[in-house]
Amino acid sequence: MPILGRPTDSTDKVPLLDFENYFVGKWDFEWLMPESPLGPAGPYSGTTIYTKVDERTFEAVTQGEGPAGKFEIREKIVYDKDNKTVARDVTDSRGFSYKQSGPIGGDLGGIYNIHFDGTPFVASGKTVRLRNDIRTLSPLNYRVASSISVDGGPFTNLGNPWWRKTP
Repeated sequence: MPILGRPTDSTDKVPLLDFENYFVGKWDFEWLMPESPLGPAGPYSGTTIYTKVDERTFEAVTQGEGPAGKFEIREKIVYDKDNKTVARDVTDSRGFSYKQSGPIGGDLGGIYNIHFDGTPFVASGKTVRLRNDIRTLSPLNYRVASSISVDGGPFTNLGNPWWRKTP
């Protein structure tokens, strides 16, 4: 965030999210997930490493473990600064893939929100759709509010995991 040397004003322009500076690096996560077609209920944890591919494209590789064992998630992320949007293609070693995209909003205090809405996919014989809202709460942690719709039903809470950056 810029240092203005004065209190912020409602007419101040919110700076764009510096995706590279914020996300690139290693993050640890903890997630207490309810039972769903994605896996059994219980604690999930692991690491996510974000790397820069080019000016707009990033990759994230998550190595995790949960009640059903180890898993890996690979993401290709495209950040469109001009339109303040982000899209990602996600491939999960548990046998499913999906796409998500959405807008990025922010405030003058440096808090950004990324809203991902996903395409339907099949997991454990059920049609699933995910929504994830990332909240960048500080330079070293972010929280995700995740919700799931199963077979066209209402979205329900899938947990609120934390990611903490490894300095």
